[in-house]
Amino acid sequence: MLVVPLAYGDPIQLFRTFADDPVAALLHSAAPDAARGRYSYIAAEPYEVLRADTTGVTRDGRPVAGGPFAVLAQALADHAGPTPADAPVPFTGGAVGFLSYELGRHVERLPAPRPGPPIPDLLMGLYDVVLAFDHVARAAWLLSSGLPERTEAARTRRAKVRADAILARLAAAPPAPALDWSATARWTADLERAEMEARIARAVDYIHAGDIFQANITQIFRAPCPDGLSDYDLYRRLTALSPAPFSALLTAGPDLAVISASPERFLRLSPEGIIETRPIKGTRPRGADPREDERFAAELRDSAKDRAENLMIVDLMRNDLGRVSRLGSVEVPQLCALETFASVHHLVSEVRAHLRPGLGAVDLLRASFPGGSITGAPKVRAMEIIHELEPAPRGVYCGAIGWIGFDGAMDSSIVIRTLTRTGQTLMAQAGGGIVADSDPAAEYEESLIKMQPLLRAVTGDAP
Repeated sequence: MLVVPLAYGDPIQLFRTFADDPVAALLHSAAPDAARGRYSYIAAEPYEVLRADTTGVTRDGRPVAGGPFAVLAQALADHAGPTPADAPVPFTGGAVGFLSYELGRHVERLPAPRPGPPIPDLLMGLYDVVLAFDHVARAAWLLSSGLPERTEAARTRRAKVRADAILARLAAAPPAPALDWSATARWTADLERAEMEARIARAVDYIHAGDIFQANITQIFRAPCPDGLSDYDLYRRLTALSPAPFSALLTAGPDLAVISASPERFLRLSPEGIIETRPIKGTRPRGADPREDERFAAELRDSAKDRAENLMIVDLMRNDLGRVSRLGSVEVPQLCALETFASVHHLVSEVRAHLRPGLGAVDLLRASFPGGSITGAPKVRAMEIIHELEPAPRGVYCGAIGWIGFDGAMDSSIVIRTLTRTGQTLMAQAGGGIVADSDPAAEYEESLIKMQPLLRAVTGDAP
């Protein structure tokens, strides 16, 4: 592993160099702290791209046998190795990308996805070069592994060549211009408010009938891409409005980009097998002044409904992790803690466990996907009801974004607070957990609170 120290800088500014690449990723802790997102990463120029859709799975465009999870596991196993001894950060190379919500049909028997934009079920690049940033130590590095070469000599040569090429691209890049908010567009909801509230009420009916305890029901707003507004600048707008610990910008060719400001960790796995998930359930807006802000926070802390909603998902995640964890290792060190973000307060819990020997990151993903906080409980029946009540596929939204290292470690987010661009159309999606005493009008308003930074990023409402 070649480790090249770099001058510490803003990952967003440096990602401008790669923002027009066919496949590249910025995993950005836009609200950095040691607990919720100390590190940011730029992954560019993958040596292989994995893609899965309704036609099958490909590796660099070549069809391969097996399902998406099996192919991803094999691709990682092809170059598996221990954590480099001189690694300054948790991720030094591996797979980076997204898993769409519809990938869940490869885990459970579910209805066929509804027609929608051509969004892959899975898109992952395999990266031998990573730019890494430690926001606490204010340090940065270029890490070059020399993969996919097999011999030590060949890897050493390739690591140097690849590092020099990325450094040359960085040196040639002009600085990013000042952010321009003039390009704008208008949003249109897929469903009128009355129809959306009726669908939420239908979910409540299912709960009263005993089908489920909770379902996460979401809606979609769409807008044309504003003329002259790049995915990169749209990401800059979103993070200016709503910095979040699991922000991401993923380029996926001319017809797809993912622009995310997620506050929610899905799954983290250490090389030693320690699992952590941090489901979010319970939301209040930030106040206009400190007194109102504290009132909203206290209201959320004291809300029996929101705590019950959170507890249901904690139980679901305990069950999911228990499928692949050592007996007796699942624990809940944090339950319904208040965490504050740029535009909202949330209740966040933490579930931890220890992965069973012989299993890996992809086994953990398969056991837990999609995340319980964006499905409901019981998971499969909730997903069937989601399919009935939501008129369009979710796509990347409510899936996962993250990295999986060749050493077996992983970190990932739940894809919420996210814009997806398909062709020349932008999608903003939001929803919430529906429980027995949910009020459809209040649930609709909560979804708008969550969606506000996404909408404002496109309407040009600068902070």
